[in-house]
Amino acid sequence: MQLLITLCIALACGFLLYKLKVPGGMMVGAILGSAIYNILTDSAVFPAEAKFLAQVIAGAFIGSGMNRSDLVRLPKLIKPILILLLNLIVINIVLGILIWNISDLDLLTSLMSVVPGGMSDIPLIAADMGANTGVVATLQFVRMSVGVGLFPILIQKLDTKLSHEKPKKSEENKKGSNIKINREYNYRHLAITLCVALVGGYIGKKSGVPAGILAFSMISVLILKLTTGVGNLPLELKRLAQVLSGAYIGVGIRASDIAIVKTLLLPVLLIILFYLLNCLWTGFVLNKRCNFERKEALLAATPAGASDMALISSDIGVDSVDLIVMQIVRMIVVISVFPQMVSLVVNILQ
Repeated sequence: MQLLITLCIALACGFLLYKLKVPGGMMVGAILGSAIYNILTDSAVFPAEAKFLAQVIAGAFIGSGMNRSDLVRLPKLIKPILILLLNLIVINIVLGILIWNISDLDLLTSLMSVVPGGMSDIPLIAADMGANTGVVATLQFVRMSVGVGLFPILIQKLDTKLSHEKPKKSEENKKGSNIKINREYNYRHLAITLCVALVGGYIGKKSGVPAGILAFSMISVLILKLTTGVGNLPLELKRLAQVLSGAYIGVGIRASDIAIVKTLLLPVLLIILFYLLNCLWTGFVLNKRCNFERKEALLAATPAGASDMALISSDIGVDSVDLIVMQIVRMIVVISVFPQMVSLVVNILQ
């Protein structure tokens, strides 16, 4: 009974914030709803199996985001992708260690809080690795909110100020107009995709690799998608995963955890500052060294999700295949590689 109550509260709060257009609203609402219910009653429950299912769905959704046509562009994007990823690695390590030194957070939580991945994915991975998921989810929400809500506005204003003439779009980029990830599916393909993701997730769980469930399910579906074309998932399934993961995180939050939120103001400011500087620096390098247009280069370095960038970029006049492919590759690498890097840094420093 308590499980059903917890799930209903998480779903209702998630749906409310989703309708209010809060970034990551389904997950944020589920976290808040289940956490408040748990703090007030101390009776919220949610099984670990729900976390496994949420990770499998999240991994499958990421893996299904790339198509065969995207692979054709990868050789041309190796240099800018490497520049983007190397800068993100440096930011992740330096910022994580800095937050660890100036706050009461442990090193693992500090590093996972600034991993530039999806808000739906990173808290789940952090829970698997033993970090404070409440803090990780809070700081990831800040990063995503800033990436979606603030950075595009600043980029637009900066580009307007620096531009004395209307920027010219290359013919290649014009072909990328109205880019969107195809999510058409049928129930047979959906069943196949979920079965492959579940098998991959189970292998990942047994492997003992950090973030193995999500990473292996993601890779399994990616291989399925690229080899057979099967692999599209409905957005509703992703929202279900957000509710499940949000509820799982929320029930782990106690009244004692709320006190630590007061100590997060400085980490929040550092996250905004460091990612803003990284956006400007990486954007400058991509613009000068890789011939990206200014706005396109800055958006590529924006700490938001691939699907967010597909919508945001078109809103401010950038329709680029390269931008979306880079964001998808970034997301895949961050989910599969960065947790291993964080684990290595923690082992070295502790």
